[in-house]
Amino acid sequence: VPTQLFTDGITNKLVACYTDEGMADALLVRVYGRKTELLVDRETELRNFQVLRAHGCAPDLYCAFQNGLCYQFLPGIALGPDHVRDPHIFRLVAREMARVHAIHANGNLPRPILWQKLHKYLSLVKTELSPKVSNPRLPQDVPSPEALEQELAWMEETLSQLGSPVVLCHNDLLCKNIIYDRTRERVRFIDYEYTGYNYQAFDIGNHFNEFAGVKEVDYGLYPSKEMQLQWLHSYLQAYKELTQGHPGDTQGHPGDTQGHPGDTQVSKEELETLYVQVNKFSLASHFLWACWGLIQHKYSTIDFNFLRYAKLRFKQYFKMKPVVTALQVPK
Repeated sequence: VPTQLFTDGITNKLVACYTDEGMADALLVRVYGRKTELLVDRETELRNFQVLRAHGCAPDLYCAFQNGLCYQFLPGIALGPDHVRDPHIFRLVAREMARVHAIHANGNLPRPILWQKLHKYLSLVKTELSPKVSNPRLPQDVPSPEALEQELAWMEETLSQLGSPVVLCHNDLLCKNIIYDRTRERVRFIDYEYTGYNYQAFDIGNHFNEFAGVKEVDYGLYPSKEMQLQWLHSYLQAYKELTQGHPGDTQGHPGDTQGHPGDTQVSKEELETLYVQVNKFSLASHFLWACWGLIQHKYSTIDFNFLRYAKLRFKQYFKMKPVVTALQVPK
């Protein structure tokens, strides 16, 4: 059986196995990276995979083993930084995110995963990377554990009061986790390691941060307000159709409504509110992945400069904090 190693992942190893030259019958085997169980709860990942699959938002899962998974290969291309800025494609992404967010949006909602995750990562940073005499490894230009504690307390206080709904989130929508299938004109999300109930605005803000890329990070690529408002408009329209339902759309398929722009109205206030929430929550995303980078730096065997990445994310956090703090939700 021929195999092909995909090298984009910086958490796991991913191998495609196939017999058909066009890879039409391919399946994927993902082998978890070293010590990633510190960062990812594998049982929750499996549960979320199955929930998403049941709602047509994930590929078939064939089996799980102790250190990995085997699942269906989705045809298409993994997006790059240009694709996510293309209005045609980003509308598909916005609507697909709305589909995921609309899953089980009724009944009692669990608590957002965000604070628990941030506290866990920060405590790992503190205990694992504390400057022991033999190994003074918390790098000089990383904020001190005390400073990080303070930032986290401030975020928890500020962001939890913004009124962002708690929905089922992907929580890691970087470009490469979005597969665009040209023949079917749709996108699908892959990799559910961080999936869980979280603030709607976190998932979107995290995706906007990913416009900057991973290997060569450039925050000049963060979407402008104008681009964000277009994206958020598509998202809100689809999200409202799916969660509120409206006459003439019994199926709740976001793709069905493109011919009826008047069906679901998105008010200026709603749009502006979501814009403010998203940009404030993008701070939490910088903080989370910066801590993640410090932990990966210590354990990962993958060839990637995690420390440099962590520093970049902290730098952007402190740069954007005064800017987004000044944003006001419309009264």
